[in-house]
Amino acid sequence: MPSSVMPTPRQDDGHPSPAAISTVGLRKSFGDKTVLDGIDLHIPVGSIFALLGPNGAGKTTAVNILSTLITANGGQAQVAGHDVTASPDGVRAAIGVTGQFSAVDGLITGEENMLLMADLHHLSKREGRQAAAELLERFDLTDAAKKPASTYSGGMKRRLDLAMTLVGNPRIIFLDEPTTGLDPRSRHNMWQIIRELVSDGVTVFLTTQYLEEADELADRIAVLHDGKIAAEGTAEELKRLIPGGHVRLRFTDPAAYQSAASTLREAARDDEALALQLPSDGSQRELRSILDWLDSAGIEADELTVHTPDLDDVFFALTDSTDVPNQSKETAR
Repeated sequence: MPSSVMPTPRQDDGHPSPAAISTVGLRKSFGDKTVLDGIDLHIPVGSIFALLGPNGAGKTTAVNILSTLITANGGQAQVAGHDVTASPDGVRAAIGVTGQFSAVDGLITGEENMLLMADLHHLSKREGRQAAAELLERFDLTDAAKKPASTYSGGMKRRLDLAMTLVGNPRIIFLDEPTTGLDPRSRHNMWQIIRELVSDGVTVFLTTQYLEEADELADRIAVLHDGKIAAEGTAEELKRLIPGGHVRLRFTDPAAYQSAASTLREAARDDEALALQLPSDGSQRELRSILDWLDSAGIEADELTVHTPDLDDVFFALTDSTDVPNQSKETAR
């Protein structure tokens, strides 16, 4: 499938939204292997951006470059208004990073982990204790604060890891697969925490292997494949890139069904179910057109169902995978 990149997000006045993170032509190679091959990104302040891609696609490499852990071979990148190469200290002062592997030290308590992070941020003892207490309470870890972190559940460790990231009050946070290995309840709890961060104006750059997670959280999503951005947009924009969407009209009155079928000759018929299927991208414009047509023809459908591809379909189509069956989600209207 040909790649497609959606337009840069714009404000109501037509100008590009202020960027928390931006890259132009970002490149990175390891030996003769090109991992990032000219990446352009524009991530607005106070938004959640999700980077998807197969294992080894370069998601973590992108995070490591933007968080100044490694350097790019080419291109430009700015984070919080600072060039990642020319002003790495400025970038580090503005960001927090939670990686795939927890930074929590299991040999000390949760509170001690927090205070250690406060020391690294050069907070005074009073400021450090205050920050630790507030964040432990925010992440529902107060009762476990005096216990060794090794006794924490997976969800508790991830919450502590994120709490430690927030000690320096970063305005941009990189979350590299933050819910890997968590049970569904812990994942949903982490999602709520991420939403709360963004409601406070924090920008989140998220990599994830869970497509549902990107669909649930992200304002914009990019799919990384073969070192390039294969597509970028909102979840709904990406879903409309994939063929197979349609609208299904079901009738209980045989006469209404026959009348609709004789007029909508391009529709696929299901005479047994008294249903018609029309190709559609699921857009509001198309749905309004179908409803307007039904009204003008004096025909009443008993059920209108929109079938749209999900992010799984998008991911596998864009990354040329054929080993997973196509599935579509249905939304009754």
